Amino acid sequence: MKSIVTAAAALLAATHVLAATGTGTNTAPSSTSTGVEEPSTAPVLNQITTQGCFSSQGELVLNGTLQFNTKGSCGTDTCLKLGYPVAATSGGNQCYCGKKYPPKDTLVDDKNCNVGCTGFDLQACGGINYWTVYNTGLQLAVAFSSDDASASASGGSATSTTGPTAAVTLPGSTVVVTATDAASTQGPSSGGTNVAGIAAGVVVSIVVVAAAVGGIFFYLRRKRNQEIEEEHRRNAAVNSFISGKPPSSSGGMSISDARLDPVMAQRRMSDGSIADNQDYSRRILRVCDCC
Repeated sequence: MKSIVTAAAALLAATHVLAATGTGTNTAPSSTSTGVEEPSTAPVLNQITTQGCFSSQGELVLNGTLQFNTKGSCGTDTCLKLGYPVAATSGGNQCYCGKKYPPKDTLVDDKNCNVGCTGFDLQACGGINYWTVYNTGLQLAVAFSSDDASASASGGSATSTTGPTAAVTLPGSTVVVTATDAASTQGPSSGGTNVAGIAAGVVVSIVVVAAAVGGIFFYLRRKRNQEIEEEHRRNAAVNSFISGKPPSSSGGMSISDARLDPVMAQRRMSDGSIADNQDYSRRILRVCDCC
């Protein structure tokens, strides 16, 4: 009888233990939640700190979509290496970089940034159209962007000037990140002054003008020489006709004919004869038998 009572007591104790523990496989529900925004803290040099949840990206520019996005992979491994003092995450996998915080009046409650990071889902990486903003630790004093800049940069990704690229190696993948600046950098305008072009144009113009002046000068000189030669030929032809001799080979003027000289015409010229003793310059009366 005593053994029966002892066995019943042991069975009752075992029943209470099973009732208290259930089947022994059930666990208490976990109290850990995902996508929790870190509270904002003051910036610290060389350390990434959260600056709050914003409803605008401001002047921040999308640099890539990271497969394993976290506060450190976006803020330190991406934006800090590219020289940006501000980083931000949004939608869980998007990484933004920039030089200014979003407008201060777009700072909202932390509960709006509730999407877990793709690399560590316990940590919030922004939300749907909300951005978790970080200071990368590059500089403490960072300004807030204006509302106008926020409106121009709103949307998925802003149009920007492509800058240097960097490859971020994460576990399982390599992400290529492009550094961009929200403000488009404009190069020299096409209508800018080209000093070399102007100098070349001036030199060419001077050469052309000099060539034209030289051509005109040589043309007039040639024409003048032709006129002088033509006049010389006419004079030579006239002299040849008068003297009955062909023009001299030297092209000089021929000796003038003495018969055309009135003084010489009144004188008797006789080559090789004896000079007359009488003066024939005065009239002489002669008597002759003309009958």
